[in-house]
Amino acid sequence: MKIAISIIIASVLIVGAIVIAGQSGSQDVVIAVSNVSVVDGKQIVEIGVKGGYFPGVSSAKADMPTILRMKTQGSFDCSSAVLIPSIGYRANLPPAGETDIVIPPQKSGAILQGSCAMGMYNFQIQFN
Repeated sequence: MKIAISIIIASVLIVGAIVIAGQSGSQDVVIAVSNVSVVDGKQIVEIGVKGGYFPGVSSAKADMPTILRMKTQGSFDCSSAVLIPSIGYRANLPPAGETDIVIPPQKSGAILQGSCAMGMYNFQIQFN
């Protein structure tokens, strides 16, 4: 009798776990990333640099002075060699610290593309 009760309890727990896991997997999870701030009339777009660029896509306001702040921390890979062709920017970032890049005001709909020197890692800023 004790074995039968143990089997029933175990079965209920297993079925309950499957139902709960199935429900949590069916819901969409949205994580908002806020890497853009406005300070003294300039917007600052912060991008982390290490093994790529994070976030890879940012949204910023159009027709506003912009500073792209590249934040490195122990970055020794090719992502520290940054290229932004549309503004003629090319530089090797320090392994740790913040590098500010002045971006001229962009028109609505403009997309600023950047990459590492090898083209393996990319980022973009969409101006709206």
